[in-house]
Amino acid sequence: MRQFPESMRRRKYEMPECSKFPESTRDIEMAKSANQKLKIMYLMKILLEQTDEEHSISMQDILTALDQYGITAERKSIYNDMESLRQFGMDIIGEQRNRTYFYHVGKRQFELAELKLLVDSVQSAKFITAKKSNELIKKIESLASKHEASKLHRQVYVANRIKTMNKNIYINVDVIHTAIAANEQIRFQYFQWNVQKKMELRHDGAYYQVSPWALSWDDENYYLIAYDSKAGKIKHFRVDKMLNIKSTKDHREGKEQFKEFDMAVYARKVFGMYGGREETVKICCENYLVGAIIDRFGKEVSIIKEDDQHFSVNVKVEVSNQFIHWVMALGAGAKIVGPDSVVTEVKEEIDRLAKQYE
Repeated sequence: MRQFPESMRRRKYEMPECSKFPESTRDIEMAKSANQKLKIMYLMKILLEQTDEEHSISMQDILTALDQYGITAERKSIYNDMESLRQFGMDIIGEQRNRTYFYHVGKRQFELAELKLLVDSVQSAKFITAKKSNELIKKIESLASKHEASKLHRQVYVANRIKTMNKNIYINVDVIHTAIAANEQIRFQYFQWNVQKKMELRHDGAYYQVSPWALSWDDENYYLIAYDSKAGKIKHFRVDKMLNIKSTKDHREGKEQFKEFDMAVYARKVFGMYGGREETVKICCENYLVGAIIDRFGKEVSIIKEDDQHFSVNVKVEVSNQFIHWVMALGAGAKIVGPDSVVTEVKEEIDRLAKQYE
């Protein structure tokens, strides 16, 4: 076997000087190469974040913005990318001013007015914690340009509204939706606040078991609408007061009861989500209160003329103190006139209040 000289056997292969690069240079080149592949995505990001109906950007501004992401591009390639984005469905508008073209995004998935509505809804919702409200509003802001986002940000300070203290409400809602989709019953514990401002489990901590059918946002709170098979009736529960919700894997019950269920009708009947027995109640009002009646019971409510100054309505409600006080709050212009059993309850409530404030 042929032997090579010791000097040759120990010689290591060395890279030619021309092919050596500093580590940092190679990293930079690789990063730039990776970014080039994302050029069209960064272009879309720049247009969405920096432009809107009132703010445009020039081609030179686009090239400068891309360079900040480590991307170099020729104008022709940007034109091609813009056309691809247009074909994808993005509304990119180019306008010439003097000798320069400026570009902006026109129609977006959400208009600014719609985003303001979403921000106001999140901010006013009592069932969303203050921390979660701020997180959601920031996500909503990301759907607008940075210029429009500043207008949304100012709306965060519309009012210092009372917010829920139950941080698990988002998990609760998800578990309930999952159970509804799976056609399964759920079990949970229910609590109330005591005078020490601490949670106090109702029914000595015993679990409720119901068949969930719907979720409703009413009276500034989130409610579960469910069928209680033991009681044989539809009930509602404040979602932010539910704890340890779990699916029982039992099939839901109450299908017949919910076949004709109308959430809007149910919400009109139940005042402040305080239940009671269902009655058809007649209310006599002065004409100026017609707006308040329509706001509560809808335009389809039948308005019966009593005389030139008065009208009456017959409405199905669940009679409770909350309902009685709602009518009282309308003032001297409204009066419950039937049935007699409800009129009696009103008189008893008036007597109770009189004694309470003697």
